[in-house]
Amino acid sequence: MLFKQLFDQDTCTYTYLIADTQAKEAVLIDPVNTHVDDYITLLQEYQLQLKYSLETHVHADHITAGGLLRQRLGSATAVSHLCGADCADIQIENDHLFEFGQSETIRVIATPGHTPGSISFLWRDKVFTGDSLLIDGCGRTDFQGGDAGTLYDCITQHLFSLPDETLVYPGHDYNGCWVSSIIQERNSNARLAGKSREQFIDIMNNLNLPKPRLIDEAIPANRYCGLGANDRQDTFVNNEIRYPVRAITTTQEMVAEAKQHITEISVVEAKQLITEGNLVLVDTREESEFAAGHLDNALLVPRGVLEFKIGNLPELSDKNKTVLLYCRSGNRSALAAKVMQQLGYNKVLSMIGGYEAWCQSN
Repeated sequence: MLFKQLFDQDTCTYTYLIADTQAKEAVLIDPVNTHVDDYITLLQEYQLQLKYSLETHVHADHITAGGLLRQRLGSATAVSHLCGADCADIQIENDHLFEFGQSETIRVIATPGHTPGSISFLWRDKVFTGDSLLIDGCGRTDFQGGDAGTLYDCITQHLFSLPDETLVYPGHDYNGCWVSSIIQERNSNARLAGKSREQFIDIMNNLNLPKPRLIDEAIPANRYCGLGANDRQDTFVNNEIRYPVRAITTTQEMVAEAKQHITEISVVEAKQLITEGNLVLVDTREESEFAAGHLDNALLVPRGVLEFKIGNLPELSDKNKTVLLYCRSGNRSALAAKVMQQLGYNKVLSMIGGYEAWCQSN
């Protein structure tokens, strides 16, 4: 067998290669798009065929290489069915078994909390925990539908119930650590060891972390297995939808793609709707922009934290109510509108030209 722990310096992301060198089959866990050539070179060095690219969740801090690897190598992509990544070949559920090589098996352990679709992978004496359990920490729970109580339950009831000697391989580390163990994390993890559920929730609710640097690009791209906006033309292989890959999307490409699926209205139409009332007006700009000037009665929900906060806002609890989004020029609000549609909101509108157009019209 072959096992390698690979590291992306830019995002502090760990990728894992597991391979049966006799059967020549391999699996990658959480591959990063900027290292596609490195993975292919490594596979070629050991004469391996990549069978699966497995994701622990839809990432907010880097873009997956799953789609690129599928295009270039024919490997299958796999992500939790709760992640909203419909392009993946396999929609993973709890206890799913991935078989490869002569007799190797990777078992899925559902570990929601960081995101609803977060999962861990158990192979032999190793568990790959993604962002759910980190070395001396855990993933944040303030975005993408995260829930601190759920994370506490899944770690303490499922991961910490594994044998003491089980090795813990996280999705990230920012302090130069590479591996831990279940007994070490159970006994000394700063956020979990000796903490009650209520204490853990209080800790997680008061982290006050900045949003991930690449979130605006990473989440939309990862819901399409890392595909660019111009590369999502559906093709069918063996009656299954496949999404070819050309290049990783830019923000401009994502905005253009989003605008094909949302409803945009002019400033004049927006003013009429606001006058009529019975809608939620949402400003998707940053706090500093909002403080410099905003529309009356607007609810501030910056685009970068939309997925983080939306589930906790009573103003947005009714998914059938009209929601009018605006930003500075109409781009961020377009991206936000598409996300809200994916989250089940039925009447989402984006104002063309944004706050700038509004001010110019007065």
